[in-house]
Amino acid sequence: MSFPDNLLNFHKRHRWPSHILYWLVYLLVSVSSSKYYNGGQASSLFEFISDGLYISTEMMAAYGIAYLVIPQFIKKRYLIAALGFVIISYAACALARVFIVKICEPLAGIRPKASETYHEIFTDIPKLLFVYFFQIMAAAFVFVFFKLLKDKLEIQKKTLLLEKEKAETELKLLKNQLNPHFLFNTLNNIYSLSLVSSPATSPSIAGLADILDHILYRCDGQFVSLKSELRLISNYIELEKLRYDERLTVNLNSDIRQEVEIAPLILLSFVENAFKHGASNDMDKPQIDITLSASENVFDFRVSNTIGFESATRNNSYPGKIGLSNLRKQLDLIYGKDYSLDIIQDEKSFTVQLTIHHINAVKNEKDSLPVG
Repeated sequence: MSFPDNLLNFHKRHRWPSHILYWLVYLLVSVSSSKYYNGGQASSLFEFISDGLYISTEMMAAYGIAYLVIPQFIKKRYLIAALGFVIISYAACALARVFIVKICEPLAGIRPKASETYHEIFTDIPKLLFVYFFQIMAAAFVFVFFKLLKDKLEIQKKTLLLEKEKAETELKLLKNQLNPHFLFNTLNNIYSLSLVSSPATSPSIAGLADILDHILYRCDGQFVSLKSELRLISNYIELEKLRYDERLTVNLNSDIRQEVEIAPLILLSFVENAFKHGASNDMDKPQIDITLSASENVFDFRVSNTIGFESATRNNSYPGKIGLSNLRKQLDLIYGKDYSLDIIQDEKSFTVQLTIHHINAVKNEKDSLPVG
């Protein structure tokens, strides 16, 4: 935790002690300054009392400006803020003069002037302005500066926390995108295989179990290994093939020169999108081509699917773009500007090209994949 964060936490837990500590330090600095200007002579009790009374007027101005004037100014009540500043400044300066004339000077053995009555003190505006105003306001503005700085840091901290919570919530929602129709169709297909005692029944159940295990239990972190994501995609492809006969062609090629970490379910969502809007809408011979490569700090993923005549001519738009917009939001939250997502569409195919720069490498070399 940084030093400003420690100060904010201390002030939040010990609000009043932190204020008292601030003014005590200010008092000590003031007394030390008086000692310096007095030629190094020891400060007397009178000086502590005098400085303490004077600082009380500075505190009055500081808190009045910080908690009364500035809030009105922020609310754009400029007339009330200006009037409040004048009243607080005048009251602080007049009170400081009263303390000096009626308390501090008599304690120091100086007899008050007969002419300096309360009326003269409160009406001698030039003296209040040029002798007291600037010194009192200087101390008040220092306090206000620290308060505004503290408020700014608290707002930034709260904003970052809210953005983090918002990002985490959006990521959780975006991760829950595995098409429920896929699960329903897969279970029906596995049930059909079991009726004919197909040898593919057990591998299909194992593949589905591995997919659910990955989604439910291995995607809690922000990143997972590319190896596990590639196995997830392979299982997904094998289960989707149960829905189609030999007419569907799926090509999966990988060139993994360095094992990396990637955001979970991103690649699966692209592949699912290709099956949903490519294979299912193409009644001829649909084809899906998937290639991925990972080298030092760079990851490339490309998925391309054929488009049926009906899909290609329907308003010249591709229905999968809606899901891709959600995926782009997820990529923005995780990778910021370190990725590029290109979408290419022609009359026969729809292609998504994802490139991630500065991608994290897996530290455990045992999990590295061979070049395939």
